[in-house]
Amino acid sequence: MLLRIMLPIAASFAMAVLAQAQPARIGVLTFEQMQESFKQAFGTGLRESGYTEGKNILIEWRSADGSVERANQFAAELVAMKVNVIVASLTPGIQAAKSATRTIPIVMAPSGDPLASGFVASLAHPGGNITGVTNVVVDVGGKLLGLIREIQPNVTRVAVLLDLRTALYKPFLDDVQAAAAKSGVRVVPVPMKGPQDAAEAFKTVQKERAQAVIVMPLIARKEVADLAHQYRLMSISTGISSRAFPEAGGLLGYGVEPNELYRRAAAYVAKILRGAKPGDLPVEQVTTFQFIINVKTAKALGITIPKDMLVRANEVIE
Repeated sequence: MLLRIMLPIAASFAMAVLAQAQPARIGVLTFEQMQESFKQAFGTGLRESGYTEGKNILIEWRSADGSVERANQFAAELVAMKVNVIVASLTPGIQAAKSATRTIPIVMAPSGDPLASGFVASLAHPGGNITGVTNVVVDVGGKLLGLIREIQPNVTRVAVLLDLRTALYKPFLDDVQAAAAKSGVRVVPVPMKGPQDAAEAFKTVQKERAQAVIVMPLIARKEVADLAHQYRLMSISTGISSRAFPEAGGLLGYGVEPNELYRRAAAYVAKILRGAKPGDLPVEQVTTFQFIINVKTAKALGITIPKDMLVRANEVIE
């Protein structure tokens, strides 16, 4: 009799051990083109938490390459695969994941403004199935305008290239306009549906006689940097493009270090795999910013960067 009782218990225990031994499957969805730096930083964060890809964790990598349609397609695909967690990068990618599932945990890596986008109920108590990190790009518009005016105090017209693919464009614009109103600068909003609209956007910028452009992160591409150079305009971007934009030839970048965001997002994945509920994990706000100046671009445009600004910069591209 004892043997008959023990056999089912032993079988159940063996099944439980086997289930625990199965690698967790993570779906990673980036809205922009997948960068190797993302993979490296995310992998570093996982290893710091005790997870290694190919050993005790499997990762399904998906890149929407800037397409909302592809983001929705891949999000649905990851849900159908029954991944344990979805890591979604940038607001359109997170929106796609949110639309695809209300049960699978979603880790933002990062979101520009999860409150304005309706991803979480609050930063301290997200609720639902979404948590992660935010780079809070919407409330730095005044800082970006201030950096432009620090270089050229007589600037009177500044264009703002707005990405209509994300709901953040309105609060981002509002923040720039609020700062501009205090300094007497006229703001020229220039809506774009993606980097492919850059050529037409700069025709508008020229027509409006803008002297500088503030660029939202997802459209801060090389083509935008090149056009700013062609039209001889100061340019600045923020968010995850704070490094990539000046490296591509833009004049200034001010924002968070993206690799740190990806690494921290991996820590959220580890907590969730160990049983934490995403709705109970506070959204982390990164408050350390980096300031990068492309001096080569400044020289090409005939712009002199103030010495104290060069001293404050985290990096100067020669």
